[in-house]
Amino acid sequence: MSLYRRSFLAAMPALALMPKARAEDARLTPRTLGNPKAPVTVNEWFSLTCTHCAHFEMTVFQDVKKNLIDTGKVFYIYHDFPLDQIALLGAMVARSLPVDRYVPFVNSMLSSQDRWAFARDVNPKQQIQQMAALAGISAEQFAKIDADDTFRQALVAQQDADQAKYNIGGTPFFMFNKQPYNQELLTYEAFEAEVKKAGG
Repeated sequence: MSLYRRSFLAAMPALALMPKARAEDARLTPRTLGNPKAPVTVNEWFSLTCTHCAHFEMTVFQDVKKNLIDTGKVFYIYHDFPLDQIALLGAMVARSLPVDRYVPFVNSMLSSQDRWAFARDVNPKQQIQQMAALAGISAEQFAKIDADDTFRQALVAQQDADQAKYNIGGTPFFMFNKQPYNQELLTYEAFEAEVKKAGG
């Protein structure tokens, strides 16, 4: 599990002076999958540059979606918890897409993380812009998203609030109904077991 890092905030001291994003900003509304009336609600806090989050996406999540979310057993809520500025920019782009494109974009970024975030001689920001273009965001729109410090600060503020409330020490961090789970879930079976404990 990745250690919780906030050193990237030191590069953004002026953000404290920015006006807060308006509450009605649609980009800050919940991003979810499944039936809200499902017996178990699973919240996941993740970072797009967290290798453990990418591993979960590639090895566990697709079975979770097929067997638990799509069958109405689990309602899934995503929480952006960026561990660095690149992950923060990726979250801003994802949330600027139409709501129904958020999850596919996030899943695509996590699944290809080794190519855009950590590959040698690669500019991660340029890679995010290329993926954003494939998702329908123009270069001009991307520049506006990147320059939107009010939105950037709103996401950081929500992250701060979640960390303070739930004592999130790393990602991915889960909550099954009201029960936090702060260890890695390396298999679908382990995830399913937590769902069953929560009443699913």
